[in-house]
Amino acid sequence: MFFQIYGGTAGWQLLGWLMVFTGLVVMNEIARRSKAGGIACFLVLPAVLTVYFIAIYVGAAKGAEWALNNDTYVHMNSWFHYAKLYAATAGCIGFMILKYHWGKLGKSHGFKVFPFVIVAINILIAVVSDFESAVRAGSLAGGWWLSSEGVWLYGGWWNVLNGIAGLLNIFCMTGWWGIYSSKDKKDMLWPDMIWMYILAYDVWNFQYTYLNLPTHAWYCGLALLLAPTFASALWNKGGWIQNRANTLALWCMFAQVFPLFQDASRFTTVTSVYAEGGIAAAMGSSMPTAADPTAQGLISVVSIAVNVFVFAYILKRAKALKKNPWKNEIFTDTKDYIEAMERA
Repeated sequence: MFFQIYGGTAGWQLLGWLMVFTGLVVMNEIARRSKAGGIACFLVLPAVLTVYFIAIYVGAAKGAEWALNNDTYVHMNSWFHYAKLYAATAGCIGFMILKYHWGKLGKSHGFKVFPFVIVAINILIAVVSDFESAVRAGSLAGGWWLSSEGVWLYGGWWNVLNGIAGLLNIFCMTGWWGIYSSKDKKDMLWPDMIWMYILAYDVWNFQYTYLNLPTHAWYCGLALLLAPTFASALWNKGGWIQNRANTLALWCMFAQVFPLFQDASRFTTVTSVYAEGGIAAAMGSSMPTAADPTAQGLISVVSIAVNVFVFAYILKRAKALKKNPWKNEIFTDTKDYIEAMERA
């Protein structure tokens, strides 16, 4: 098993996963189905939270006990969490501008490249974090290092390999200007982003969370990845990237304010020692984790293999069609594309 789900807490862990998955699916529907829902989720709520975060850090700088002991300050102080939260939220706002045609930006053809840019930025944030883990490990063969949040991570060559997979994943996005608004104005559609890309992204991103967020991967590596894919597969054709941005931003907000849901509750689930001989680390950490370099390496190999295959297929298809895969849409004859365009 990839996760430690057994014994008396297994029921709570499974319940926690179901609550997160269902909550994300429902909140995504609230955010995408109306302007009021989107504005509340991605303009009003982030503004309120920003004031809250600033207040915490101002209080901590002044030595206030309430701030120094605040769960957000103690458990979610990494640069990665804030970068991800605000990058994802920026994506959600940009997607609303496009689907509602707000202002000059929303009507500009040039702004259609925004989804590619913001997704690439989000991927690069994770890639940098992957490379950081490899560097701080001190050896590509593997090494432990303690994060600012008190979690021991086991970095190595698997982080480098997955980081390269992330860079490849950026160029697996095709038809950068092929962005549309759905007829009912509920969704921003990217029809050329078919199931192949979604698979490559999900495998890469799961491995990122498995390597770098071992105390959170059960939720942000499975529930958070499957929620947008589930919605896109069943009723929101072509809207996967919007689903992904919405659920990611909402989850980051929740996790930033209530970190103990993942870190120190009956719902806490950490990655498992995958094979006999795996390396476990407590080392005085408030959040002990476990790691097995064999499992980490295996998943990274799968991650880069899937992304190399998808990238190679894109190049082969683009050559056959005599099209630039980033300027033009190249999956126009696929079932995914056709179903998405029927909504545009």
